[in-house]
Amino acid sequence: QDAPHGLFYRGELPDEKRPAVAIVGSRVCTHYGRQIAEQLAEQIAFAGGIVISGAAYGIDGAAQWKALEAGGTSCAIVGSSVEIYYPKKHSGLFQRLEQEGGVISEFPPGTQPIRTHFPMRNRIISGLADVVLVMEARKRSGSLITAYFALEQGKDVYALPGPVTSDLSRGCHQLIRQGAGIL
Repeated sequence: QDAPHGLFYRGELPDEKRPAVAIVGSRVCTHYGRQIAEQLAEQIAFAGGIVISGAAYGIDGAAQWKALEAGGTSCAIVGSSVEIYYPKKHSGLFQRLEQEGGVISEFPPGTQPIRTHFPMRNRIISGLADVVLVMEARKRSGSLITAYFALEQGKDVYALPGPVTSDLSRGCHQLIRQGAGIL
């Protein structure tokens, strides 16, 4: 997909010399998905990697908080301009990301978060990551959009299997059937 014309950021851009791992998943996640995302984020932080995500509710925010709590670095790619905290309840996360990582956007100052911006920002999440981990995803989800961008960009994608009866596992199972690695 097309590269952005430029990036706006607060804090720092990801250090290209360090491995970067995108952790993405459902906003309404299960305890299992959140727990695995947090464990992986912590391990990535301990190993010196960077966690890339979207600072959304659920999997994204949980992984980013855990990476920071473990003393690591995380960068959020947002669907608005960098000075607008969305979701607002994650303002503490955004403030911490600005100090211990970065908040990044292709959208200029004053740009409000609108629905069409989020699928667009997913190509940057995958573009800045060396690998994409999908924790939980419905059959139609932003996490799958991120995974497909990653595949187009030649990145490795891994999906977390879950219960066959769960809607939140269907997207991950679909990715695995299509050749994604099993996380």
